Amino acid sequence: MPNASITKQLINRLDRQGPPRRETFYWDPTLPGFGLRMQKTGAKSYVCKYRVGSGRAAPTRRLTLGSVCKLTPDEARGIAKRTLGSVAHGADPAADRAAEKRASTLQEVGRQFLAEHVEAKRSPASLASYQDILERLVYPELGKRKAGKVTTAEIQRLHAKHDKTPYQANRILAVLSSLFSFAAKAHLVPRGFNPCQGVERFPEEGRERYLSTLELSALGEAIREAETIGLKYEVDEDSPKARHAPKKPNRRTKIGPHAAGALRMLLFTGARLREILHLTWDQIDFERGLLFLPKSKTGKKTIVLNAPALSVLNRLPRVGKYVIAGESPDRPRSDLKKPWRAVSKRAGLEGVRIHDLRHTHASVGAGSGLGLPIIGKLLGHTQTSTTQRYAHLDNDPLRKASEHIANHLAAAMGELQPKKNVTSLTKAKRSRNRRG
Repeated sequence: MPNASITKQLINRLDRQGPPRRETFYWDPTLPGFGLRMQKTGAKSYVCKYRVGSGRAAPTRRLTLGSVCKLTPDEARGIAKRTLGSVAHGADPAADRAAEKRASTLQEVGRQFLAEHVEAKRSPASLASYQDILERLVYPELGKRKAGKVTTAEIQRLHAKHDKTPYQANRILAVLSSLFSFAAKAHLVPRGFNPCQGVERFPEEGRERYLSTLELSALGEAIREAETIGLKYEVDEDSPKARHAPKKPNRRTKIGPHAAGALRMLLFTGARLREILHLTWDQIDFERGLLFLPKSKTGKKTIVLNAPALSVLNRLPRVGKYVIAGESPDRPRSDLKKPWRAVSKRAGLEGVRIHDLRHTHASVGAGSGLGLPIIGKLLGHTQTSTTQRYAHLDNDPLRKASEHIANHLAAAMGELQPKKNVTSLTKAKRSRNRRG
């Protein structure tokens, strides 16, 4: 292998000579390990050669630095110096580059994360939610990036992009953080690597909405109307299709007994939507009044069936294996969007989500003084912090103490009828003055 200073003159001379018969290397005597490779096609590139470890038996590595079309000899020499300097400190740049080429993209890691972690350990609803967030919001932005090269700044930009929907932005952050934790344990990224750390979440306004007694009454009437005579709907009289529409007295939409029963069950049990829609008849113990769910968002779960819930179940016609029958007897109903939209509109429940039926169930229990631990058990919460959202409704000792103090003060001010054990502050003051 010839020695020659790697200069522009050398490159020009090789161009004039034409392609060699076989691959040839030219090594620079002033910087051992720095060279130029010329292939049989005439292509030329700068290379760096070094040994991994010490001794003659140490393996030799060869690293391509770049093409002569993209780098000048001086630029290539600077890269070679830095590369050889890192080798002197124990690095192996060729192995690092090979590992980087083999590294999985974020999308590839995401597929493994969903298959091996989410699908195996989370509910089907959680799997669908994770998959939707990754495919719709994450992969278009970062899917082709090597997972181990994703930076905190990139995560921050993705998070900030969805500042108009803070809940969704925070969900993206939570899913990605879980993904990187999985990737680190699976040795797909370096140990402890998680670029989501340090990204501050957006504050979220409370999403809980509790139905008042009047709203519950309106909801009950709307459900009964929807399943019996049907709910009125309007037609655009100017539309060409209007002439084919039924006459005004007949313009009503009915919902089936299963949709109506599902809405009642969500409210009476506080169960999650999928827990009711995926419920099968063999999971119901009518004698003991229990639902045995083999899999829910929080794992295996038992739901207590109260008298109103049992009454709903006993009235439902049995069509196939699923309690809430859908279009196919062998598949669960996918959602309740249309019946809920119609019923909530008729009841005047603007902005109320179907999940708020679960919140309403919990709020009634908390306001009745049942205690947060009991509410958490009924709802299937695995973390006490989840139930704390209902703490302000709980009729706990703090509320009782506040009631006692305020009643005492209000009675002393004449705002309330004094109780036998409430002494007028004015009389007490006069009595002390006379004793003094």
